[in-house]
Amino acid sequence: MTEGTFDTVEQAAKTPDEEQPYEELGLREDEYQRIRQILGRRPTTSELAMYSIMWSEHCSYKSSKVHLRQFSEKAPKSDLMLAGIGENAGVIRISDEIAVTFKVESHNHPSFVEPYQGAATGVGGIVRDILAMGARPVAVMDPLRFGAADHEDTKRVLPGVVAGVGGYGNCLGLPNIGGEVVFDPCYQGNPLVNALCVGVLPVNRLQNKEAHGPGNVVVLLGAKTGRDGIGGVSVLASATFDSDGPARRPSVQVGDPFIEKLLIESCLELYERDLIVGVQDLGGAGLTCALTETSAAAGTGMDVNLNLVPLREASMDPQEVLASESQERMLLIVDPEKLEEVLGVAERWGVIATAIGRVTDTARLVISWHGEVVVDVPPGSLADDGPVYARPMREPADLILLQADRAETLPRPRSGVELRETVLRLAASPNLCDKSWVTEQYDRYVQGNTILAQPENSGVVRIDEQTGLGVALSVDGNARYARLDPYNGAKLALAEAYRNVATAGATPLAVTNCLNFGSPEDPQVMWQFAEAVRGLADGCAELGIPVTGGNVSFYNQTGPQAIHPTPVVGVLGIMANVGSRVPMGFGGDSDLIMLLGETSDELSGSEWAWVTHEHLGGLPPRVNLTRERILASVLTEAGERGHLSSAHDLSDGGLAQALVEATLRYDCGANITLPEDMNAFVALFSESTARALVSVPRGHEKAFTALCAQHGLPVTVIGSVDGRSRALDVRGQFTISLDELRSAWTGTLPSLFGEVSTEAPAYLTPNEPRVDLDEPSGSQGSQSTFFEPVDAPEVPHAPLDDSEA
Repeated sequence: MTEGTFDTVEQAAKTPDEEQPYEELGLREDEYQRIRQILGRRPTTSELAMYSIMWSEHCSYKSSKVHLRQFSEKAPKSDLMLAGIGENAGVIRISDEIAVTFKVESHNHPSFVEPYQGAATGVGGIVRDILAMGARPVAVMDPLRFGAADHEDTKRVLPGVVAGVGGYGNCLGLPNIGGEVVFDPCYQGNPLVNALCVGVLPVNRLQNKEAHGPGNVVVLLGAKTGRDGIGGVSVLASATFDSDGPARRPSVQVGDPFIEKLLIESCLELYERDLIVGVQDLGGAGLTCALTETSAAAGTGMDVNLNLVPLREASMDPQEVLASESQERMLLIVDPEKLEEVLGVAERWGVIATAIGRVTDTARLVISWHGEVVVDVPPGSLADDGPVYARPMREPADLILLQADRAETLPRPRSGVELRETVLRLAASPNLCDKSWVTEQYDRYVQGNTILAQPENSGVVRIDEQTGLGVALSVDGNARYARLDPYNGAKLALAEAYRNVATAGATPLAVTNCLNFGSPEDPQVMWQFAEAVRGLADGCAELGIPVTGGNVSFYNQTGPQAIHPTPVVGVLGIMANVGSRVPMGFGGDSDLIMLLGETSDELSGSEWAWVTHEHLGGLPPRVNLTRERILASVLTEAGERGHLSSAHDLSDGGLAQALVEATLRYDCGANITLPEDMNAFVALFSESTARALVSVPRGHEKAFTALCAQHGLPVTVIGSVDGRSRALDVRGQFTISLDELRSAWTGTLPSLFGEVSTEAPAYLTPNEPRVDLDEPSGSQGSQSTFFEPVDAPEVPHAPLDDSEA
């Protein structure tokens, strides 16, 4: 075709032998032939682009479907789950009137290419997934993983990613209540930027994406469409990085959180007034995905005039309009009788709304461009009938030797002096040190309903001010464990997130996941993936909580080197009254300090082994999910009864790190006596699971220990809180002043990345008050914050064109 022309269905039928660049678009020869068979002709250029996107790994899950079915087959069903796998996000009913929705997704490759925009649009995309379910987004979390902390490229990527997460979330007015910051050389050149969002909705306001009702109008709502993000899911998310990866800037989306904020409020008003039939966000694959999924879900068709799509660049081709991943857009299905009201709501909020087509009963998606048909396909063939592969799998060749190289045989500290130095060294290590360099760039208390946030075990958000009903969330993963044993590594990630939610005082209810792996075309990677999925599915079955949905991110590798398998697991729990939440830090002077659970000599895959020996080998700690359930039951029941002043899970760094964080949280010292029947080093640094460190007020110790005995949970008194000493004193071993401990713990990230600027960005109001809601207050927030649309501004601001930006 010559410049200025475009490929039509009529031309495609007349030129069946025209060569097409399907391999450049990521399609295999057999996949291309299958497309021709479905259509009965060669695809047009626009159709070929649509199939290449929708059949990409990112959109079709073609290599993971055969394994992901276990989440539906094994995980328990829950009467509380209103929407689950296959929807934009899982929805859980937490009371007769209120439901919450949550999900975690990845934006890994874009964040390496363009750290700020990659991370920012990752937040924007997951927020729209939550919005599409009918919910008001109320909080976000950000599990982040980077290469070695002292590597030059980490210094390029990390500040941009953190600024992007904070910049977008802060502008939306969403508190960032938790996450992870992990460093490991395996992520060099391939950082992991995962984003979670949680939202709240009335039970009777759940939205769906089906394009029901022939004759209904298809409306595009939000920002104009440009060339940013074209090929994002097929080029960046569904291919392996090579040395020219950072040059692929056109494939990264560009976000505008202010337009997204207007989009949120306009959608919530449309939901509240019951003005729409269906809704779908535009994220990966843009219009291609939204049009095909909404029509395929309903078994209907659509007639769409692509010339009606508002464009930022008039020279765009039809395939570019369909593939663009421009942000801040939603697709609505609207009854014609309500169209004017919908357009009126959009106008009040200053959001562009355009009718671009109609729903039909033809079961064909027909798209025209300048009066010519450029797409005529069955939408189900794009959304549901893509290829499914049972990829070859093979256990990694080095796994047996790796597992035989146990960390338990490494030289270990013997004297009190050596133990003291090890505690300080681990506290200052990049993975265990203070992360406030990152979290200070996030607003944690905006909206006035944050009860707990970083560095607490879980983020806790109040949902209903009148009753105190709230939810707790934690996201966790340990790639070293998964590298050593992907089956149990996935279980360990689940167990830690489950435990973190329980230590805050909440009852775990549901799971979401983000599965980050290398290339599925590598049999060793596929074996790791299959084992991790099996482990997570079995773990959820054992714990009795459902998987509500998640995300698979493949091709996380640079050249032949894949990242460690990294299943990130998010757990949501419910708290009847957030007033009973349990913080992680010691606070009550003379409180008894108790260790819950059993400790064994388990050091393989541990922070101690990595920090002191750069060692990775052996088998990770044993998983006992029955013990995890018992521990969670005790923690939640004890929290409700007021038996606990604090609770902190034991995980990375073991008891030593838990003591460091618990003493520094509120600047309270502790006197510790390690169990006589246990080696001091093992007691301090083992990473055995199903354990927690708690402080119990005087007068509650008998009731608490009786509760532990009732559940069969081992409990050991190991010391007391000392609010006056300002030191961590491990009797017979060492003493470290809190000043020295804090200096080691807080100095690492500022020394690596510089001081965080204290100047407020120009777009924020100076001296904006921040409210720390450790104590719930009736003066902050209201239930209407979540359910009722805020009044629109009297003078709405129109979105900027590129020329105005």
